Amino acid sequence: MSEITVQRFNEIIRDELPWAHELGMTADSISHGEAVLRLPFGGKMTRPGGTIAGPFMMALADGAMYAVALSLIGDVQMAVTTSFNINFLYRPVPADLLAEGRVLKAGKRLVVVDVHVHSEGHDEPVAHATGTYSIPPRP
Repeated sequence: MSEITVQRFNEIIRDELPWAHELGMTADSISHGEAVLRLPFGGKMTRPGGTIAGPFMMALADGAMYAVALSLIGDVQMAVTTSFNINFLYRPVPADLLAEGRVLKAGKRLVVVDVHVHSEGHDEPVAHATGTYSIPPRP
């Protein structure tokens, strides 16, 4: 069972992450060690050539990593990204982006997460990201 609900995570986005809220980022599902986040497609997301700009995919992947970390530790908002790596694989189509994250390893201080980003309706990933979240010490 997840340590945080979809509803609570979406409240965190709305109340504590204004940049993510303004983009329309939301959690579709969260379970223990897994999360799926959505970023609705919008015309302002494109770069020259008509493709979705990389920073949007990066933001979504990092949001998914945060959701996965909180699914394990609960509402610990000071968990922070300590490393992030992304590979852009294919050109995304003009559709909502989905980021599917899952824990690779969880320790007392670090959570390592794997994320696949894909365009809704397409199975092949447009980006693959890995990252590590640092968990603050508990009182």
